[in-house]
Amino acid sequence: MPPSVPSPTRRVARTLRTSLFAQVTCALVLGIVVGKLWPDTATALQPLGDGFTRLIKTVISPLVFCVVVVGIAKAGDLKAFGRIGVKALIWFEIASTAALVIGLVAANVVGPGKGMNVDPASLDAAAVQETTGGGHLPSTTEFVLNALPQSFIGSFAENELLQVLILACLVGAALLHLGHTKVPKVLPAVEQAQEIIFAVVGFIMRLAPLAVFGAMAHLVGNYGLGVMRTYAKLIVLCYVAAALFVVLLSVALKLVTGLSLWKFLRYIREEMLLALGTASTESVMPRVMQKLRRAGARDDAVGLVLPTGYSFNLDGASLYLSIGTLFIAQAVGVDLSLGQQITVVLVLMLTSKGMAGIPGSAFLALSATASSLGAIPAGAVALLLGVDRIMDSMRVVTNLLGNCVAVFAVSRWEGALDIDRAKRVLNGEDASRPDDGEKDVSGDRDVSGDRDVSGEKDRSGEKDRRDETRTEAPAPGVPAQKPKELEGLKERQELKEPAPEAG
Repeated sequence: MPPSVPSPTRRVARTLRTSLFAQVTCALVLGIVVGKLWPDTATALQPLGDGFTRLIKTVISPLVFCVVVVGIAKAGDLKAFGRIGVKALIWFEIASTAALVIGLVAANVVGPGKGMNVDPASLDAAAVQETTGGGHLPSTTEFVLNALPQSFIGSFAENELLQVLILACLVGAALLHLGHTKVPKVLPAVEQAQEIIFAVVGFIMRLAPLAVFGAMAHLVGNYGLGVMRTYAKLIVLCYVAAALFVVLLSVALKLVTGLSLWKFLRYIREEMLLALGTASTESVMPRVMQKLRRAGARDDAVGLVLPTGYSFNLDGASLYLSIGTLFIAQAVGVDLSLGQQITVVLVLMLTSKGMAGIPGSAFLALSATASSLGAIPAGAVALLLGVDRIMDSMRVVTNLLGNCVAVFAVSRWEGALDIDRAKRVLNGEDASRPDDGEKDVSGDRDVSGDRDVSGEKDRSGEKDRRDETRTEAPAPGVPAQKPKELEGLKERQELKEPAPEAG
C-alpha cells in the first residue's frame, strides 16, 4: 500500500510543533493583532520579552569567556589572536564609517525633515531626560577604563562583555604559557562548561515565541500604528538606506569570502526573526555564535570578533544616527554646511562606540552631536521619541548582519575560515557531528554543524593496528606464532647462541 499522505492540518500542526521559525512568525503576527485590538492589555505583556532577554543575558558572559579561552588555547598562537583583534577593529571602522556616510547622503537627497517647520520651544526636552535616565555617554578615557575589569566575578555579574573578553584573553594566554602538562584539567573543564552553556541556551530558546509575542504586543499597544503614518518618510528612508547597506555587505562578503549573504540569512532566519521580535541582538548572540562556528569560522575568531562588534560595530545605529541628525536639523529649519556634516561623521564615529548597553543611548549620541555642532537645539532630539522604537528593527537587523559579515571577513583574512565547510552548511547540506551535536529547536534534524570526525579513519592508528597484527611468514617446519611469541623466541636464541669470534 502507498504511504498515507498527512492532511494539510497535520502538516501545519507538525510545522508549528517542530519549527522555531514558524513559531516565532506566528507569535509576531499574534502580537501585532493583540496590540492593535487590546492595547491596554498588550502593554502589560512586556515582561514576557524582558524576561527572555534577561535569561539570555545570564549566559552571554560565561559563554563568551569559554569560547575565547578555548579558541586561544586550541589555536596555540597568541599572536594570531592579536592579529584577529587588530583586523577586526580595522573592519569595524571601515564598516561604521560607510554606514554613517550612506546615512548622510540619503538624508541629503531625500530630506525627510524638510517642510516640517517645527518650533524647538514647543518640544518637551524633559522627555528626553526621562528616556535617558539622566545618563551620559562615556568619554574616550572613561570608555577605555570601563573596559578594564576591576573584579573577576564583577565583570560577569555586571555582564560587561569587553571586561569579560580581556579576562578571557588573559586566561587563554596563561594556559598557553603554562602548557597542558602543568594544568591538564583546566581546558577540558572549560570545554565541558561551554557545552553545558549551549545546552542551557537550547532550553531558553524554547521560550522565544512567548518573548516575541509579548514584545511585539507591547510595542504596538504602547505606540500604535499611527506613528508610522506620521513619520512615514523618515521610516521608509531609514529602512531603504539599511537595505542599501545590506546589499553592500553582501557584495563585500562575496568578494572577500565567496559566500552568499542571502544563503546566510536563510541559515539564521530563526535568530533574525527573534532579534526582530525582541528588538535585541543580545537575545540571539549565543545561537549566532554557535551557528558561525558550525559554518566554518574558527572558535577564536568567533569568540573575539562577534562580542567586540557589539560595542564597536553598530552599523545600524550609525545609519540611524546620521539620518536622525539631519532629520532634526531639517525639521527645525537648520541648514548644515558640508563642514558641519563632516563634523557630524567625526563625532558619531566616537559617540557610537560607547553606546552599547546604555539606556537611551541613541538620544544621548544625538544630543552630544547636536551640542558639538552648536547649531541644533538639544531639545529638538525629542522629535524622534515617537519613532525611535520603530527603528529598532532596522538597527537590530543591520547590526547583527554587519557583525556576522565581520566574523566571516576577518576569519578569511586571518586564514581561520573553512570555506568548503561554510558553503556546505549555507547550502543546507548536513555537516553535523553526531557525538556532540545539539538538537535544533525544530527537533527534526541535527544542526550542530561541527565537522564530522566520528566517521573519519585515524590513519596513524590504523597503521599501528596493522603493524601489531602483522605476522611474519614462519620458517619451514616451524608452526606459526604470534608476534610477541616470535620476539621471545628470538631473544632466547640470542642468549643460547654466542656470537662467533672474530678471526
